[in-house]
Amino acid sequence: MDMISFKRAIRPKKKYGQHFLDDEVVLEAIAKQLERRGSDEVVVEIGPGTGNLTEALLAQTEAVLHLVEVDGRLVDLLRKRYDLRRVKVIEADFLAYPLEAITGGPMTLIGNLPYNISSQILFKLLAHKNQVKRATFMLQKEVAQRITAPIATRAVGILTVLLQAFYRVEYLFSVPPTAFSPPPKVDSAVVYLERNEREKLPCSETLFYEVVKKAFQQRRKKLRNGLRSLKQPLATLPHNLLQKRPAELSIEDFIAITQQLENN
Repeated sequence: MDMISFKRAIRPKKKYGQHFLDDEVVLEAIAKQLERRGSDEVVVEIGPGTGNLTEALLAQTEAVLHLVEVDGRLVDLLRKRYDLRRVKVIEADFLAYPLEAITGGPMTLIGNLPYNISSQILFKLLAHKNQVKRATFMLQKEVAQRITAPIATRAVGILTVLLQAFYRVEYLFSVPPTAFSPPPKVDSAVVYLERNEREKLPCSETLFYEVVKKAFQQRRKKLRNGLRSLKQPLATLPHNLLQKRPAELSIEDFIAITQQLENN
C-alpha cells in the first residue's frame, strides 16, 4: 500500500478525539508560529495524527521534531513517512509521558489538541512551565476564548488565571469545522502562549492553585463563600476582596489572598 492509500485507510478514532486538520492555509499559519521560537528550543508536536502539521513544520524549520502520538497505527505511518533523523516519533500518551525524557534544552509545544483532553494538557503545560517556553495549540473555540480573556472579566476561569500568571496568552485566529476531517461539531481556534518574566510566585504555588480552583468552583458566589472549603480563617483577608466574585479579581489579588492565608 502506498503512503496516500495508507493515509486514506486510517479512520479517525473517537476514543482519541481524532479530527485530522487538513486545511493547508491553517496548517501553514500554525507552523509559521515557529518563527517566534528560540533557536535553542526543542520542538514537540502533540498528537501529529497523519502528519499534515508535521509536514508544514518541517518546511518551516530545520530543527529535529519530536512527535508524541498515542495511536499505534499512526506511529507506524509517521515512521514510514519521515526521515527519522529529522523526526523522532514517540509512541506514548502525552499526558503520561515524562517531558524530561526529551532532552536538549527548553521546549516549544505545538499541536492540534484532542478537545476531550485539552484542559489536562494545559495543566501539564503549567506543571512544566520552567521547561516549556512557548506553545501553539488548536483548541475548541470556547476554551481558546476563555484562556485568552482579559483578567477580571466575566469570561475568566481557573485556567485563565493560572495560565496568565505564567504565560502571555494570545488568541490568533478562528478555524471552521470544514478545516478538519471529520469536521468537529464545534468551532476551533489557535492560541499562542509564551512564558512571561515571572520566574516564581511570591507565595506558595500549591496554595495559590488551590485558592484559584476553590474560588472558581463557585464562580457566581462571592469569594467569602467560595473559599470557606479551604478550612482556613478568612477574617484577616481584605473585606473588599471577599465581597467580590472570583472573575472580578486580578492575578495580583489572588497572590495577595494566598500570601495572607499563608501568614494566618
